[in-house]
This record gives sequence, structure tokens and C-alpha cells, in this order.
Amino acid sequence: MWVKTLILGETVKKLSSRAVAMLTNGVLALILIVVGCVCFFPAAANVSSQLEERVIRRGTSADGVSLMINVYWGTEEVDGILDVLEEYGAKATFFLGGSWADDNTACVRRIAAAGHEIGTHGYFHRDHTTLGYDGNIKEIADSVQFLSLVTGETVTLFAPPSGAYDEDTVSAAEALGLKTILWSKDTIDWRDKDADTCFLRATKDVTAGDFILMHPMAHTLEALPRILETYEKQGLRAVTVSENLSVQTAT
Repeated sequence: MWVKTLILGETVKKLSSRAVAMLTNGVLALILIVVGCVCFFPAAANVSSQLEERVIRRGTSADGVSLMINVYWGTEEVDGILDVLEEYGAKATFFLGGSWADDNTACVRRIAAAGHEIGTHGYFHRDHTTLGYDGNIKEIADSVQFLSLVTGETVTLFAPPSGAYDEDTVSAAEALGLKTILWSKDTIDWRDKDADTCFLRATKDVTAGDFILMHPMAHTLEALPRILETYEKQGLRAVTVSENLSVQTAT
């Protein structure tokens, strides 16, 4: 009898250990899911539907799509992108970080001289949901003032770094006379360093009015001619964000 009792006790211990392990693994999985959501959707929890309506994610052009190129690095790639855009007669909007622009004024002037649009991407690539209203004003205004000084042009568009924004962010941008711009398609080229992947994300199911987010990466530059050729074949023009926001008639 005592042998059976011992065996039963060991069995219960094993089952208890397995149950604890399963419970622990389940809790860890739930934690990973929650952390993943926070990392990949940093602004979602703090954005109301009313606030979302004040953020622009696509345009109204009947035949235009907009490449929105966010820049805090990659001066050599920016130069290459400018060459490709010129070759294809395409226009884009470059959202420039103030700290990068300060170190690359010649490149900033080249972007403007080529007829591309320049928007602000903040000055130091900060999380704008942590800055408060006054912090947002300073971070955005410093970059706007510098970009305007370098180009002699008025900056009217703001793209928050990482797409992170809250009420203070949008209100500060509006107080400075800026529209807050996000994207309708994301190449995620900063993470997935593959030209074919970049091409697919920039062209799959693309329609007039789309804003396509990209960065100055070597593989993005490699994919860009194919991207622009695909747009042309579909009767789409690569235009600036501001042109896309104006009602256009296909010709």
C-alpha cells in the first residue's frame, strides 16, 4: 500500500510541476504579446478618434502617390535617391530631422533646388508623446526655423518620429501652422533590409492618394527605380504630399 501511495504522490508532483510550467509559459506568452503591441503600436493607446481625424494619412489626388522619405541618416543614399527621382521625373516629400539637416546643409539645399518638398521630422528624433505641449513646440519649431533658414521656404508639414503623437503633439504642430502627416503604406525598410521586400510593400495594392513611407537605405535606393516604373505602368504619378492633398484631376 505504501508503495502505491508513494507512486501516487510522485505522479501528483509531476502533474503539479507540469501545470505550473504550463501556467508560467502562458503568462510569459501573454506578456510578450502585450509588449509586442506596445512596441509596434506606440501611439494607439493614447489616440482618440477625434485626434486621429486631425492627422492626415493619405491624399486626394486622382492619379498621384507620395513617397514620404524620413531622414535622420544616409546622406549618400539621399543623394542617390535624388538622382533616381530626377531620372524618372518624380517628386517626393523629404521629412528632415533638424540635427541631420544641420550637418548636411548642402544636401538639404539640393533637395529643395530639385523641386522636392521639405517637411520637418522634429529635431532630435524624440518620442513626442513624452514632451508635453511646450516640449513639442520647441522640438518642432527649432527644426522648422532651421529648415526655413537653409532653404528660404516655408515648412508646412510635420511627420512625428516613429508615428508617435498625442494631443499635445498635434496641437503644437497646428499652433505652428503645420499639418501632421503619417502614412498609408509602410515599407519598414529600416528593419527589413531587402530590396524586394521594400518594392513589394511600396507597390502592392497601391492606389491614388497613398502616402508611402521609406528611409534613405541602400536597399531602398536599389528598389526605387522598380517602384517608380511600377507606378508609371499603373498610371500613377509620384508627387509631393502637398500636391497629393490638393484635389487633382487625372489627365
